[in-house]
Amino acid sequence: MSDWERASTARVLPPARPRKLAKVPFVELADGRVQGVVSSGSDIGRVYVSSVAASTYEFACSTNNNRPCGGARGMFCNHILALLNESTLQYGAERVARYLRVDVPEPTAQAISQTMSATRPSQGDSTAAASVFSQFLRHLAYLEFEASTAPVPELQWFPPTRAVV
Repeated sequence: MSDWERASTARVLPPARPRKLAKVPFVELADGRVQGVVSSGSDIGRVYVSSVAASTYEFACSTNNNRPCGGARGMFCNHILALLNESTLQYGAERVARYLRVDVPEPTAQAISQTMSATRPSQGDSTAAASVFSQFLRHLAYLEFEASTAPVPELQWFPPTRAVV
C-alpha cells in the first residue's frame, strides 16, 4: 500500500495567486474541462455554470436553473472568460494551458482565451452543469464546519488498511 493510500487525504495545492471569490466562487480542472460557477452581474440570486472542454474547446454556459446563457451564442460569453481568468489565478496559466491543450508561447488568461476563440469552437450541451453545480454546493457545505485539524469523516474515501469492513 502506498503512502498516499495510507494517508487517505488528497493533496491540496495552494493557489497560484490569491483570488477574490465574489465573481467566480468555484473553479476546477476536472473531467477534461475547466468548469465552475460564475456569479451573475445582474441578479444576486443567479449563478452560471460554465465549462470549456480540453482539445476541442467546446463550451457550455447555463444558469443554475438550466436556462441557456444569453451571451454564449457562437462564442465565449463573459462568464466563460471570467472562468478562464480565475482558473489561471487558481492553477497558474501554464497549468491551465497544458490541461486545455492550448499551444501559446507565453500563457496568460487572455492568450489562452484568444487562441481557443480563434478556432471557432462549437457550443456544447449543458449536461455537465448539474454535477458541477452539485460539487459547488458540496464545497459550500464545508464552510459550515468549524475549523479543525481532525479528519472530516466524509472525506475519508480510502480505508486505513486493505481490510474491507
